[in-house]
Amino acid sequence: MKSSCTSIIPFAFILLLSYDCWVTFANIHATSSVLDDHYDDNLFLDCLSLHSDNASISEVIYTKSHSSYSSVLNFSIQNFRFSTPNTPKPHVIVTPSDVSQIQAAIKCSQKHGLEVRIRSGGHDFEGLSFVSEVPFVIIDLLNLSEISVDAEEQTAWVQAGATLGQLYYRIAEKSKNLGFPGGLCPTVGAGGHISGGGYGVMLRKFGLAADNIVDAHLIDAKGRFLDRKSMGEDLFWAIRGGGGASFGVIVAWKVRLVTVPSTVTRFLVTRSLDQNATEIVHKWQYVAHKFHEDLFIEVTLSRVNSMMVAIFSSVFLGGVDRLLPMMRESFPELGLTKEDCTEMSWIESVQNLAGFGKGQSLDLLLDRDSQSNGVVVNGTTKAFFKGKADYVKEPIPVNAFEGIYDKFYEEEGQIAFMVLVPYGGKMSEISESETPYPHRAGNIYQIFYGVFWGEDGASQRHIDWLRRLYSYMTPYVSKNPRAAYINYRDLDVGTNNQGYTSVEQASVWGNKYFKNNFKRLVHVKTMVDPHDFFRNEQSIPPLIDNLRISCPESTCSPSSPSEITPLLREDSNGFPSSYSFQ
Repeated sequence: MKSSCTSIIPFAFILLLSYDCWVTFANIHATSSVLDDHYDDNLFLDCLSLHSDNASISEVIYTKSHSSYSSVLNFSIQNFRFSTPNTPKPHVIVTPSDVSQIQAAIKCSQKHGLEVRIRSGGHDFEGLSFVSEVPFVIIDLLNLSEISVDAEEQTAWVQAGATLGQLYYRIAEKSKNLGFPGGLCPTVGAGGHISGGGYGVMLRKFGLAADNIVDAHLIDAKGRFLDRKSMGEDLFWAIRGGGGASFGVIVAWKVRLVTVPSTVTRFLVTRSLDQNATEIVHKWQYVAHKFHEDLFIEVTLSRVNSMMVAIFSSVFLGGVDRLLPMMRESFPELGLTKEDCTEMSWIESVQNLAGFGKGQSLDLLLDRDSQSNGVVVNGTTKAFFKGKADYVKEPIPVNAFEGIYDKFYEEEGQIAFMVLVPYGGKMSEISESETPYPHRAGNIYQIFYGVFWGEDGASQRHIDWLRRLYSYMTPYVSKNPRAAYINYRDLDVGTNNQGYTSVEQASVWGNKYFKNNFKRLVHVKTMVDPHDFFRNEQSIPPLIDNLRISCPESTCSPSSPSEITPLLREDSNGFPSSYSFQ
């Protein structure tokens, strides 16, 4: 790979003792801590105007002095933990309407030493798509939300700033028998959702959203606009589950649409402890991952007033007359009746799962400011929130549920949940290494933990409560590593440093998200973004130990950058052991 020496490395730190240029990662980022004191927004704005092909770029730039700065910043923030007076704010927000504006933002951020945070829907659990502890710029993709559906080819191009609700709506406009296996929350951005894997109620039939991608458009650290062919299969592999923000700016995905029946069946059945909820959930653990792949039943454990309940939420890809015999045979404990079930179209089930009421317009799926969250009945995406994830390989003992309930009966457990998401089916057929998302065969279900609260002053005690619940679950979930899900980002599992982070240190959290795929992600990162321009607290690090840049003195200069190509060597564990440019 060729790269500009001086566009990344401040010339002041290059010591030309001979024809070799030696530089450390600490040098690369050494100036960031003083930028706030000396930074002039006008320099960045002038740079954007100079490098954008679009004369109207001024219309998509918001500095802190702009009257709309706060409204643009806060519009997509879903988690109020990251919308407080003490939350670091970007110097500039860019809401590009075309590719050239993204390219300009990347180039000018590099030139002026600013980090870039990339936001598509604003649902990052730890706010990493719009918060940084060092001077930064937000590239907010909400204006890049076009969707083009080809019903005959059964594909669609969806820009990264489009929401899942908008995608589903546009698919249903073209065909009542096509769908896409993405998540439930309609305001989640397609860019981030798919890049982390992305699952929904059809995962047992069709796998993850990332398993159904056939092409992508990305802008890399050099500002190049790449598709699948030009980026190569390694990078295309990495962005489908490895978190796209580590590798570039995802501009659009080409998704493979899936066939859905004209009629699907939906049920939502609640059981209290007095109605044998514990025993029913216990049995669910043994059968849910073995159901026919058309049947998805997830369980939400939560507290309603002073009572624990289990909510069984299902979508069946077929009619009720086919569903009921299946349930009688494989899960009679639930006691499902025909009256519990409602037949509807696939797009109506999407709307229902998103939390919208019966009879409400499907147009609500187009509203990116909707607060329906698709998880908790009558819940909202916009609140103070903390989430975590786990994977379960063996059924939890029935007596262990009492300890779970005890946690929920604590004050902080009043608005909290555990969602048990069944695996099996297609998820068990796809190899762990097919994409970076490794949680496949051997997992019977995933747990999504969450807790909401209403004011900033209560944040720490609610976060501590969730950590206690998570700690209690340790004996019952995956081990070595205790696996996690990148789309349910959790900084408790480990973080990068603000400066240099070794691959070994990053593997503490990287192995939990990606298992053995973390090694390959490091390889890809080292090849496509060796200077770690696209970085955050949990971005894939490049291998930069023993970084050596060979650039003749006559060419290594600000006016004539040298071209450099990375070479990799592996250690016995498969990690790159040394890294040099020649």
